[in-house]
Amino acid sequence: MDTIYIKPKDFERKWYIVDATGLTLGRVATKVAYVLAGKNKAHYVPYHECGDYVIIINAEKIVVTGRKADGKVYYQHSRHPGGLKTYTFAKMLQRRPEYPLEQAVRGMLPKTRLGRKLFTNLKVYVGSNHPHSAQQPQPLEI
Repeated sequence: MDTIYIKPKDFERKWYIVDATGLTLGRVATKVAYVLAGKNKAHYVPYHECGDYVIIINAEKIVVTGRKADGKVYYQHSRHPGGLKTYTFAKMLQRRPEYPLEQAVRGMLPKTRLGRKLFTNLKVYVGSNHPHSAQQPQPLEI
Protein backbone atom coordinates (compact mmCIF):
# COMPACT_ATOMS: atom_id res chain seq x y z
CA MET A 1 0.00 0.00 0.00
CA ASP A 2 1.20 3.49 -0.77
CA THR A 3 1.35 6.22 1.81
CA ILE A 4 -0.98 9.09 0.98
CA TYR A 5 0.91 12.37 1.23
CA ILE A 6 -1.02 15.62 1.11
CA LYS A 7 0.91 18.82 0.53
CA PRO A 8 0.32 21.72 2.94
CA LYS A 9 -1.41 23.81 0.27
CA ASP A 10 -3.94 21.00 -0.32
CA PHE A 11 -5.16 20.79 3.30
CA GLU A 12 -8.74 21.93 3.74
CA ARG A 13 -8.82 24.34 6.69
CA LYS A 14 -12.07 24.92 8.58
CA TRP A 15 -13.12 27.46 11.18
CA TYR A 16 -14.66 26.31 14.46
CA ILE A 17 -16.25 28.31 17.25
CA VAL A 18 -16.40 27.37 20.94
CA ASP A 19 -18.63 29.05 23.50
CA ALA A 20 -16.68 28.75 26.77
CA THR A 21 -19.62 29.62 29.02
CA GLY A 22 -19.54 27.26 31.99
CA LEU A 23 -16.95 24.92 30.46
CA THR A 24 -13.88 23.65 32.32
CA LEU A 25 -10.55 25.26 31.39
CA GLY A 26 -8.54 22.07 30.87
CA ARG A 27 -11.21 20.24 28.89
CA VAL A 28 -11.62 23.16 26.49
CA ALA A 29 -7.85 23.56 26.12
CA THR A 30 -7.21 19.90 25.28
CA LYS A 31 -9.92 19.75 22.62
CA VAL A 32 -8.85 23.07 21.07
CA ALA A 33 -5.15 22.08 21.00
CA TYR A 34 -6.13 18.79 19.36
CA VAL A 35 -8.02 20.61 16.58
CA LEU A 36 -5.34 23.30 16.13
CA ALA A 37 -2.70 20.63 15.58
CA GLY A 38 -4.92 18.81 13.07
CA LYS A 39 -5.06 15.54 14.96
CA ASN A 40 -8.79 15.28 14.28
CA LYS A 41 -8.11 14.72 10.57
CA ALA A 42 -7.41 11.50 8.73
CA HIS A 43 -4.30 12.89 7.03
CA TYR A 44 -2.52 14.33 10.07
CA VAL A 45 1.16 15.08 9.55
CA PRO A 46 3.12 16.09 12.68
CA TYR A 47 5.52 18.39 10.83
CA HIS A 48 3.02 20.42 8.75
CA GLU A 49 0.42 22.98 9.63
CA CYS A 50 -2.68 20.93 8.87
CA GLY A 51 -4.94 22.04 11.72
CA ASP A 52 -8.01 24.23 11.70
CA TYR A 53 -8.79 27.68 13.06
CA VAL A 54 -10.58 27.94 16.41
CA ILE A 55 -12.49 30.92 17.82
CA ILE A 56 -13.29 30.94 21.54
CA ILE A 57 -15.94 33.36 22.74
CA ASN A 58 -17.06 34.24 26.29
CA ALA A 59 -13.58 33.54 27.66
CA GLU A 60 -14.42 35.34 30.90
CA LYS A 61 -17.03 32.67 31.75
CA ILE A 62 -14.60 29.72 31.85
CA VAL A 63 -14.53 27.79 35.14
CA VAL A 64 -12.03 25.67 37.03
CA THR A 65 -12.82 22.92 39.51
CA GLY A 66 -11.89 22.64 43.15
CA ARG A 67 -9.87 25.42 44.77
CA LYS A 68 -7.92 26.29 41.63
CA ALA A 69 -9.54 29.73 41.39
CA ASP A 70 -7.41 30.78 44.37
CA GLY A 71 -4.61 28.21 44.09
CA LYS A 72 -3.66 28.38 40.40
CA VAL A 73 -1.00 31.05 39.96
CA TYR A 74 0.30 32.82 36.85
CA TYR A 75 3.75 34.41 36.95
CA GLN A 76 5.15 37.46 35.17
CA HIS A 77 8.69 38.76 35.45
CA SER A 78 10.01 42.10 34.26
CA ARG A 79 13.59 40.71 34.07
CA HIS A 80 14.68 43.21 36.69
CA PRO A 81 15.66 42.20 40.21
CA GLY A 82 12.54 41.77 42.30
CA GLY A 83 10.33 42.04 39.22
CA LEU A 84 8.27 38.89 39.80
CA LYS A 85 4.51 39.41 39.86
CA THR A 86 2.01 36.68 40.67
CA TYR A 87 -1.67 36.55 39.82
CA THR A 88 -4.21 33.95 40.89
CA PHE A 89 -6.69 32.57 38.38
CA ALA A 90 -9.49 34.72 39.82
CA LYS A 91 -7.40 37.92 39.58
CA MET A 92 -6.22 37.06 36.08
CA LEU A 93 -9.84 36.65 34.94
CA GLN A 94 -10.49 40.19 36.12
CA ARG A 95 -7.29 41.59 34.63
CA ARG A 96 -7.09 39.74 31.28
CA PRO A 97 -9.91 37.18 30.88
CA GLU A 98 -8.52 35.58 27.72
CA TYR A 99 -5.05 34.90 29.20
CA PRO A 100 -5.77 31.63 31.11
CA LEU A 101 -7.28 30.01 28.02
CA GLU A 102 -4.42 31.17 25.80
CA GLN A 103 -1.80 29.88 28.22
CA ALA A 104 -3.55 26.53 28.68
CA VAL A 105 -3.72 25.94 24.92
CA ARG A 106 -0.19 27.23 24.32
CA GLY A 107 1.15 24.76 26.89
CA MET A 108 -0.45 21.86 25.01
CA LEU A 109 1.06 22.74 21.62
CA PRO A 110 4.59 21.81 20.48
CA LYS A 111 7.38 24.06 21.75
CA THR A 112 8.74 24.67 18.24
CA ARG A 113 8.31 27.07 15.33
CA LEU A 114 5.35 24.99 14.23
CA GLY A 115 3.74 25.29 17.67
CA ARG A 116 4.11 29.07 17.61
CA LYS A 117 2.49 29.15 14.16
CA LEU A 118 -0.35 26.88 15.26
CA PHE A 119 -1.03 29.18 18.22
CA THR A 120 -1.72 32.06 15.81
CA ASN A 121 -4.71 30.06 14.52
CA LEU A 122 -6.42 30.47 17.90
CA LYS A 123 -8.62 33.53 18.43
CA VAL A 124 -9.90 34.17 21.97
CA TYR A 125 -12.49 36.88 22.67
CA VAL A 126 -14.16 38.29 25.77
CA GLY A 127 -17.89 38.45 25.20
CA SER A 128 -19.87 36.89 22.38
CA ASN A 129 -18.83 39.27 19.58
CA HIS A 130 -16.06 38.33 17.16
CA PRO A 131 -14.97 39.68 13.75
CA HIS A 132 -14.84 36.27 12.01
CA SER A 133 -18.46 35.81 10.95
CA ALA A 134 -17.42 35.95 7.27
CA GLN A 135 -15.55 32.64 7.73
CA GLN A 136 -18.82 30.94 8.80
CA PRO A 137 -17.40 29.03 11.77
CA GLN A 138 -19.04 25.76 12.74
CA PRO A 139 -19.69 24.96 16.42
CA LEU A 140 -17.14 22.61 17.99
CA GLU A 141 -18.64 20.19 20.49
CA ILE A 142 -16.75 19.79 23.75
